[in-house]
Amino acid sequence: MNKSELIGSLSEETAFSKKDVARVLDSFTRIVERMLKKGEKVSITGFGAFWISRRPPRKGINPATKERIDLPAVNVPRFKAGKNLREVVRSAKIG
Repeated sequence: MNKSELIGSLSEETAFSKKDVARVLDSFTRIVERMLKKGEKVSITGFGAFWISRRPPRKGINPATKERIDLPAVNVPRFKAGKNLREVVRSAKIG
């Protein structure tokens, strides 16, 4: 499911217009990005939590030249599914 399909599904389920749903979804993502940029955790009870994790500097290999390179430390977004989401996914019949 892509963003436009998600907007369509939310619009059908909530009876809000696609335009209103798109505005809310865009606002949600901007708020999560802003909070993570500040270093704050964003938790949605039952769904999950977003936070920033620091990946330390490390050694890597350039796949084209096989040369060893130094990779800098980076911040990466993380997500951990909440209890309700984990249970829904575990009970899914996929495949």
